Formats: sequence, C-alpha cells, structure tokens
Amino acid sequence: MARLSAELWVQAYLTRLRLADIPAFVVAKGDATAGAVLVKQNPLDGTARLFQRSVDLMTGARTWVVLADGPEAGVDASVAKQRGFDPDLWVIEVEDRAGRHLLDEPGLDA
Repeated sequence: MARLSAELWVQAYLTRLRLADIPAFVVAKGDATAGAVLVKQNPLDGTARLFQRSVDLMTGARTWVVLADGPEAGVDASVAKQRGFDPDLWVIEVEDRAGRHLLDEPGLDA
C-alpha cells in the first residue's frame, strides 16, 4: 500500500481537526515527502501529551503512542530533543481543553 506524503497527511489531519472545531497549528514544518510527525495535545492547563507514530514489527500495524506526558515545559523539551535528532520532523500542536486529538479515529494511521 502506498503511503501518503507527510505534508499531505498533515494537511488532511488539520482539515479533520478544523471540521471538529479543534484548533491546531503546525509548530515545525518538516520534510514534505517523508518527514515524521509528532502531535502535541495541549489541554491549556499547563500540561501536555506528545504522540508519535509507531509500527508494530510483527503485524505492520501503525498506531499512535505517547512519547511524553506531563508539564508542558517537559513535553516541549522532548519536542526540542526530537527535533535535534531529526530536523525533518513535523510538529503539530492541538489545543483542546477536553483533550481531543482524533488520532484514535480510523484513517489516521496511514
């Protein structure tokens, strides 16, 4: 199965969030074709959760896993560390007091 380019996936994800009235912003633009994507969910209470895509090596299934969780400053430090390793990384910040991010919905594992 063909994979979507990173930029196309990001644009589709932002559209899906916008349709659900969930504010989201591209904080760091990565490589348009093959950049990895991190999603920071910010409930606007001083905490945050950082998600990254992971692949199950046994099944090939792609899922979103929590990379960092806790005070927003600590999550931001994790983002900075990851960007230090991979400057082609996309970072999207989702701001929703209810903690919605839609990553658990069908179709966002591509």
